[in-house]
Amino acid sequence: MEQLTLTTPALLFSAISLIMLAYTNRFLAYANVIRNLHDKYIQKKDSVLIAQIQNIKRRLYLTRSMQIFGITSLLFCVLTMFLIYIQQHTIAIWVFGFALLLLILSLTLLIIEIQISVKALEHHISDIENN
Repeated sequence: MEQLTLTTPALLFSAISLIMLAYTNRFLAYANVIRNLHDKYIQKKDSVLIAQIQNIKRRLYLTRSMQIFGITSLLFCVLTMFLIYIQQHTIAIWVFGFALLLLILSLTLLIIEIQISVKALEHHISDIENN
């Protein structure tokens, strides 16, 4: 196996930073939608609104998990760099591998969340098409 250097985990910094920015934007958008649904529900207690709230709640929790796994991946990349710095290369390789697994998990959750989002939007489209 080729030697793991400081630049290898450092390469993920920009990628993880961009991913975290996208996750944060999703989170903020969900917060806005939740506030709007809350206001609508206070005015009219509709079962359709409850279903929408449950859907957005599930997506919100998935986004939180995506963020946690992404941030933890970044932390393990930093730990990898520290381990390389103190010349603990074998441990660094395992820690970096774990960081990659966490990033894979974060991205997998993103795929699941996107699927749920698409289904929610398809429901709105079908309402328009049926009218």
